Amino acid sequence: MRMAGTPEGPGNPGNDASVLTKTKSKTQRPPMYKVMLLNDDYTPMEFVVHVLERFFGMTHAQAFDIMLTVHKKGLAVVGVFSFEVAETKVAQVMDFARRHQHPLQCTMEKE
Repeated sequence: MRMAGTPEGPGNPGNDASVLTKTKSKTQRPPMYKVMLLNDDYTPMEFVVHVLERFFGMTHAQAFDIMLTVHKKGLAVVGVFSFEVAETKVAQVMDFARRHQHPLQCTMEKE
């Protein structure tokens, strides 16, 4: 027991010589993934526009511009998402295209 007014020191039990350090944990953002549509010679342009509006929430004008980029350049990034969201979007687009008998390809890659 330490009495008031007694200085803390090596001979007094109230002395705590250990140093406390606070560690700040730096949270990292999860890696992001680009979702891309690939051009083919069979999928109608209107179908691609519909896919972009339905699964990526684009306006008709945005979807039309992206569809033209896919058509002219062979592929276009249609969004950047976390792994789980990107994987889900790719699966949804591929399933929707197959159900409508179109060979549209949708892929993802790490950004």
